[in-house]
Amino acid sequence: MMSSSFNIFRVGISFVMMCIFYKSAVDSLSELSPQKYFSTLQPGKASLAYFCQADSPRTSVFLEELNEAVKPLQDYGISVAKVNCVKEETSRYCGKEKDLVKAYLFRGNILLREFPTDTLFDVNAIVAHVLFALLFNEVKYITTLEDLQNIENALKGKANIAFSYVRAIGTPEHRAVMEAAFVYGTTYQFVLTTETALLESIGTEDIKNAHLYFFHCKQVLDLTEQCRRTLMEPPLTTLNIHRFIKTMEAPLLTEVAEDPQQVSTVHLQLGLPLVFIVSQQATYEADRRTAEWVAWRLLGKAGVLLLLRDSLEVDIPQHANVVFRRAEEGVPVEFLVLHDVDLIISCVESNMHIEEIQEDEDDMESPDMDIQDDEVAETVYRDRKRRLPLELTVELTEETFNATVVASDSIVLFYAGWQAVSMAFLQSYIDLAIKLKGTSNMLLTRVNCADWSDLCTKQNVTEFPVVKMYKEGKSPVSYPGMLGTEDLLKFIQLNRISCPVNITSVQEAEEYLSGELYKDLISYSSVSVLGLFSPNMTTAKEDFAEAGNYLKGCVITGIYSEDDVLILSNKYAATLPALLLARHKEGKIESIPLANSPAQDIVQIITDALLETFPEITVENLPIYLRLQKPLLILFSDGSINPQYKKAILTLVNEKHLDSLTPCWLNLKNTPVGRGVLQAYFDALPPLPLLVVVNLHSGGHVFAFPSDQAITEQNLLLWLKKLEAGLESHITILPAQEWKPPLPAYDFLSMMDAAASQHPTRKDPECTKETDAQENDKKHEDKSAFRKEPIETLRIKHWNRSNLFKGEKSFKHDNKEL
Repeated sequence: MMSSSFNIFRVGISFVMMCIFYKSAVDSLSELSPQKYFSTLQPGKASLAYFCQADSPRTSVFLEELNEAVKPLQDYGISVAKVNCVKEETSRYCGKEKDLVKAYLFRGNILLREFPTDTLFDVNAIVAHVLFALLFNEVKYITTLEDLQNIENALKGKANIAFSYVRAIGTPEHRAVMEAAFVYGTTYQFVLTTETALLESIGTEDIKNAHLYFFHCKQVLDLTEQCRRTLMEPPLTTLNIHRFIKTMEAPLLTEVAEDPQQVSTVHLQLGLPLVFIVSQQATYEADRRTAEWVAWRLLGKAGVLLLLRDSLEVDIPQHANVVFRRAEEGVPVEFLVLHDVDLIISCVESNMHIEEIQEDEDDMESPDMDIQDDEVAETVYRDRKRRLPLELTVELTEETFNATVVASDSIVLFYAGWQAVSMAFLQSYIDLAIKLKGTSNMLLTRVNCADWSDLCTKQNVTEFPVVKMYKEGKSPVSYPGMLGTEDLLKFIQLNRISCPVNITSVQEAEEYLSGELYKDLISYSSVSVLGLFSPNMTTAKEDFAEAGNYLKGCVITGIYSEDDVLILSNKYAATLPALLLARHKEGKIESIPLANSPAQDIVQIITDALLETFPEITVENLPIYLRLQKPLLILFSDGSINPQYKKAILTLVNEKHLDSLTPCWLNLKNTPVGRGVLQAYFDALPPLPLLVVVNLHSGGHVFAFPSDQAITEQNLLLWLKKLEAGLESHITILPAQEWKPPLPAYDFLSMMDAAASQHPTRKDPECTKETDAQENDKKHEDKSAFRKEPIETLRIKHWNRSNLFKGEKSFKHDNKEL
């Protein structure tokens, strides 16, 4: 399981060296030129190099951590160097700015792996990643229970397994596992995962902490039998893992016939107590079975021995059947009378004292995982145990991306596995896959940009999450809508046709306007738009085609430009060029003139026309109507609204009395949050229905229609005139408070600047500076551009990464509450 070339420099390293408490590195970071560095590489020897071109505060933090990693990596025979690039250097490692935010791992002169520096955020991450890359054959990374079962079945009767779960790659626990694998990788098969679902599938409920299991597969000869598993209970540190594995190597049960005070085993050397099960000739077989059972229960916690009373020269009290010896020297043994195995276990566990040995780590509190920095992150955390059927979508990598999107029309979700909004939307994306299963020719795929950052950069992904549609021979189209299942489903279904649709006859145009032509899409687009143009209106047609293409996936658009277009123009009283809007729910068609309207104006006209005259407000569509920047006239109802109320409001709308307002209604049964909104306006929930005006964008005043009056056209118009004249008193004023997350976000740029300013006189490792004016200009441009990119050199100690990426999509709100 270990490559011979790697064994060359691993032989002879003792575990004592591995278990040193790593403090500030004594050895300094070597600084070499590219030519000098490559001349020092030796066959079979591993080397980590960071190529640097100019001093920068963003590199100084990373260089400090890299300097700390020099000593521990050298202990494993891995050299570390900082390579100073010069202007004339043509090496691929010095050529481009994007190459200067990576570290490179070589074996001899062969490049094994390149690491973005943001993954090497501290000394633990550096050591963990480097060892993980070198131990690729020794440490199997898995994601599913099936992977684990396959490895387990393959090793039955051959070797044991050390299976570990860590919450993230690069954590101190990950480093500890990798260091243990470096020493024990030739003896045991190490298996690693970061998937909580896999941990839960083997029966562990605690997923907040790292875990290590020892699978006893070597002694299993029956392939249908499951390997016995032993959980390591102390925290995952290098020394604790070493001690645990040593106890796994020790005999399960040892028979002794000497004074318990004089017995010496590996358990005592590791600081673990000894439990002696006292036996005699008459009950030997039963006593041995009991001792074996106790030994399995206490494996990793204590050594268990079978003490033969008949052969013992030292007197044991006649009534005693258990002898307990602590690991501390000079402490006398205890003689106990315990007639139940569980009593033996509980007695030992309550009395044993294991000194916890932990490496020197920064004394920092772990984040409170029950309090997230926003509601999205908190929701994702609450749903962390929910297993998603990810197999319904195809996971793409840098190797499979191009071949997949070329072979079939594809929907690609670009997301980041560490980002809360991405993980929340991933659930909606899987729900979409369930809806489309077996009904769509579109292939639903996904790319985790945390794993394939270069691929996402090539696809111009600058924020997370992003959905793009790829069709053969066409540029990819980004999904611009709400991050929800229904809106994304609408986008996909409406993209089945190429808009604007070219209508070729009056009969086809009538079928289009009636909804018969695309009746399977009417449920996704309640309005169909038809542009009417004379054949010679070239510019107007081009502008409409541009607008229709822009709105593709949002609404169905069509164009009619035949010689008989006047038939439609006269029928619908439309002056050419014009738009015909077919509202299928209302069964009516209206016309809008398009004289001298550029594409962007046509887009705005159609977008406004898509808004309902008197919509039901929901959480999903509220932002759309807030963008109108008008006060909301809201009718709150506990169920469907009275048709008379609806008629009264629509009459005022048609008579242009409500042009300065956005009339709408809210069904508390469909949108329960409305109750909370009303309770914010009134001390107690008022009787319904209730009509209010909410001026969110100017003063935050809330006015209530008199509850003793009927909602009629006349009463409503009179009340609105009083509001306009300032004769009505408001019931409340919404506070102009900001909507902030419960916890502050980490400003990593400020942290890095502060770290740099604390050492004004310290001379950081220097790189050769450029003097050419043109290069200086370029350097300033690159630096400015870099500030907009994800931070590459972060010293992260908390593992909640939802604050890390500044380019993520956010949900923006008005500064007043509804």
